[in-house]
Amino acid sequence: MESLKLNAQNISQFAGRVAVPKYDRASVKAGIVHIGIGGFHRSHQAYYIHQLLEKYNALDWGICGVGLREADRTIYNMLKKQDYLYTLIVQHPNGNIESEVIGSLNNFLLAVDTPNLVIEKMAHPDTKIVSLTITEGGYNFNSTTGLFNFENPDVQHELQYPNEPKTVYGFITSALRKRQANGLPPFTVLSCDNIQHNGDMTRKMFLAFAKKQDPELAKWMEEKVGFPNSMVDRITPVTSATDIEYLQKKYNLNDEWPVVCEPFIQWVVEDNFSNGRPALEKLGVQFVSDVTPYEKMKIRLLNAGHSVLGIPGALHGHATINACMEDKVFATFMRQFMDKEVTPILDAVEGIDLEKYKDSLEERFANPNIKDSVSRICAESAAKLPKFLIPTLQENLAKGGSFEFATLILAAWCYYSDKGINENMEPLEIIDVMKNELHQAAKETPKDSLSFLKQSEIFGDLIENEPFTKKYVEMVQLIYGGESIRKLMHEMI
Repeated sequence: MESLKLNAQNISQFAGRVAVPKYDRASVKAGIVHIGIGGFHRSHQAYYIHQLLEKYNALDWGICGVGLREADRTIYNMLKKQDYLYTLIVQHPNGNIESEVIGSLNNFLLAVDTPNLVIEKMAHPDTKIVSLTITEGGYNFNSTTGLFNFENPDVQHELQYPNEPKTVYGFITSALRKRQANGLPPFTVLSCDNIQHNGDMTRKMFLAFAKKQDPELAKWMEEKVGFPNSMVDRITPVTSATDIEYLQKKYNLNDEWPVVCEPFIQWVVEDNFSNGRPALEKLGVQFVSDVTPYEKMKIRLLNAGHSVLGIPGALHGHATINACMEDKVFATFMRQFMDKEVTPILDAVEGIDLEKYKDSLEERFANPNIKDSVSRICAESAAKLPKFLIPTLQENLAKGGSFEFATLILAAWCYYSDKGINENMEPLEIIDVMKNELHQAAKETPKDSLSFLKQSEIFGDLIENEPFTKKYVEMVQLIYGGESIRKLMHEMI
C-alpha cells in the first residue's frame, strides 16, 4: 500500500495513529520569524512553540521560516509541499520511539526569490521576535579579533545598496528601518546558535553593521532592540533514509524530511525582550538574568565533549558517537577530559549538579538509537574548536591546570586535516569551510611540527606557549609516526 503524503489535506487520516496538531493552524499568526530552518530548529524551538500552541492555544506565536541562501531551496520546497508540517521522531535510550507531527511552522520564505516579502514579514506588526540558527559562520566575524568582517562582498553590496539585502544583517536592518518609520516597536533578535554570549555577540555585530549603513537607525537599535543571550541543547543527528522508511512502515506516513532527536531538551534564555515573548516557562524553559554559567557549562562539556570523541573517533574508524561511547577507552578519555580539564575552571551553575550533568551527557552520547555520525560532529571544526575546546586549554595553561587531553585532540585534528583517511585506510568525509586551509597547514607537519598551529585565526597565540607546544609536538610526532590514536588515549587514562 502506498503511504500517504504528509500535508494539511491528509493530516486527519493520521490522527489516532500518530500525534497530530489539535490546534487550528489556520488561526495561528507568525509572532516569530526564524532564519535558518534546519534539523536543530525543528527539534528544539519549533517543538517548544508547537507544545505552547498545543497546550495553551497561544495562537500569536507561530513561526514563519526564512532561508537566506540558494542552499535552503531543498528544505523550502519540501516543507512547502507538506504545508510546513513535519514529523519529530524522539529516540529514547531504552529503544522507545515517540513520533509527533509538528505544526508550529506556518510559512517559509526563500529570500533569494522574494527578498521584499522577507522584509515585509519581519516588519509586520505581528512579528515580535526574529530568531536565528545560522551556525557560527553566519555571524560574519573574525574569530581572532572578534570584529565584524566588512570585507565580505555581500556586506559591501549591502552598505552600497541598503535596499538590496543579501545577508542576515541586511535583511534585519532593512526590516527594523521599516518598523521605525512605521512607528512600530522593534522585534527582539534572538540567537539560538552554539556561541558563548550569543546575544552579546549578535548585538555587537548588528550595531557594527548598522553604524556603517545607517547611523541614525543604529542609535535606535542600540536603545530599543533586545538581543538576549540563550543556551540551547538537544542532540539532533542528520535524518537518514531509515528514519523516512520507519514512518512509512509504522504509520503509512510519507514525510520527505522528518527530524530525529533525543528526549533531552533544554533552553535557558535571558529575559531581555523588546516586544513581548511567548510564555515558554510553562514548558520548562528557564528565563534567567544571566545565562553565562549555563552556556559555558554546556559549550565546554557537551560541545567540546562531542569533539573530544568525534575527532579521534573519526581517525580510529568509529562511525557514530554512540560507537565511541561503547569503546571504554574513548568513554573514559572523554569523562576524564570533563573531570580534569573542564570542571575545575567552570563557574557554579545555579540549580545544576555538575556530576549529574556529566553523567547525563554520558548517557545521552551513548544513546544507541540516536547514532549521531562522527562526520557531523567533526564538521566545521575550524569554527567549533575555537569556541568549545581551545578556551578551556588556554585557561588551564594560564592557571597551571591539566591540558594534555585537549592537546591530544588538536594533534589528532592536525592529522585528520592532513591525511583525510582513518587508521583502516578508509577516506574521511571532511566538511569544513576551511578544509583547504587546514589541509595546507597540516601537510607541512612532517617538516615543521608546529605548522598547523600557525593559523592564528583558529589558535590565537597558543604557538607561543612553550609547555603546550612541547606536549603538542610530542603527540603529533607520535601520531605521524604511526602510533594509534586509541593507544595514545589509553596511555593517558
